[in-house]
Amino acid sequence: MAVPNGVNGIRRSGRRTTVVAIAAALVLLAGFAAVRLLGSDRSAESGGAPVTPGGVATTGGAGATLRPVDGGPDFYSRFSPSLPADPSFFPIGVWLESVTDPADTAKDKAAGLNTYVELTANSDPALVRAAGMHTITSPIGSHGPETTGWFISDEADMWAGPGDDAWTGNYPGQGDICAPADGRCGYTVQREASERLPADKRLRMTNYGKGISFWQSDTEAGRFVNEFGDVLSVDTYWLTDGAICGFSEGGRFFDEDLLVSADGADRLPPELCHRPANYGLTIDRVRSLVEPAGSKPVWSFVEVGRPFKEDHYPKAEPEQIVAAVWSSLIHGARGIVYFNHSFGGECVSQHALREECYAEVRAAVTGVNGRIRKLAPVLNAPYADGVASVSTGVDLATKWYDGHFYLLAGSAGDPVENATFSLPCVGTHQVTVLDENRTIAARDGTFTDSFADGNAVHVYRIDGGSSCGAY
Repeated sequence: MAVPNGVNGIRRSGRRTTVVAIAAALVLLAGFAAVRLLGSDRSAESGGAPVTPGGVATTGGAGATLRPVDGGPDFYSRFSPSLPADPSFFPIGVWLESVTDPADTAKDKAAGLNTYVELTANSDPALVRAAGMHTITSPIGSHGPETTGWFISDEADMWAGPGDDAWTGNYPGQGDICAPADGRCGYTVQREASERLPADKRLRMTNYGKGISFWQSDTEAGRFVNEFGDVLSVDTYWLTDGAICGFSEGGRFFDEDLLVSADGADRLPPELCHRPANYGLTIDRVRSLVEPAGSKPVWSFVEVGRPFKEDHYPKAEPEQIVAAVWSSLIHGARGIVYFNHSFGGECVSQHALREECYAEVRAAVTGVNGRIRKLAPVLNAPYADGVASVSTGVDLATKWYDGHFYLLAGSAGDPVENATFSLPCVGTHQVTVLDENRTIAARDGTFTDSFADGNAVHVYRIDGGSSCGAY
């Protein structure tokens, strides 16, 4: 089914391509093998494997190992025109929006957005340029310095499958995708779509979905991740997708004994499935596929509306959206993209973050985007590995910026009354809990704090104590 190009053109989450809506993405890959991923012990510090390109991890004294963010701090400067390489910039995008009036960019900037990942065909890139914003989009129409990247394709891992068969040029709903019809041609799609892009120095971005996240082996998924694009994003909508709880999808991230039988199938119970902490699991999975480790930025998709028509699917509450964003960041996402389309419920829209009926969601998103903008230098700063750990039930990433350690901590799913943080090499110090108007005294490198529910997030700045050799 072709996607309308007008302001009201809407595409279905999990079934989208750059050109068309995907009506039957799951059919092509239903029988594909997948590697089982067991839930990891997340009581220790998150952040992923050490980097090689973009900066080698450096070891200081007394236990601190500084590791650059994925791709290195100057990653975007290798492209032209490029996203800002300034450490105060962090990509906060929205998917397939229309920009036809200055009021559109004014609303989006007020919500803290700075990047459009795909624009509708009727959009005016000049308005994006005038607003000082950025686009990563398909090369339709004229583009200027606002267009800092080209978009290759969307979810070819799902609708074309892992293979090198011939591509007919069709997208889902237009006829056979591969030749032969039962073949797999996703790698071919990616190659040919990449070759059609302008031969310039802009970055190339691609988005993947459940194929690389759940259905495919490391080898199959790794080819999608490593052979195509400079930046990749991934969408798995844990908060609102009723199908994601099945064993063949999100259930693969968990031990089998946590699954329950429902309607003749093994599934995750809702309390394990529809929780913000699972966005970090998706980022972990995709980052684990990048070779060399840490060499390519991975961005996260988070839905703000109802991406599915099924009214019995859950909806994303504002506080869950915020926590999903933080889970992504804690686990190493270098960009956030909001899926702004809503296909169910009382407010069907392509522009959820502009709609009055999503005012509470918009307020929550505006708030978390403001924190991201304020903390961008910290998010872009090196990880400080070997400095901090936390007891079970909390996800943690430790950063080193401007002479301070910063701890980004979020609930791993359940309330934790007394989470114990340990920083042995730091010693006695004061902890400032950012944006909460409180401090905590740490004795002998230890302090405790509570995480009231599965949406709880705290950001700590360590004031005083040893620098553990960080420099």
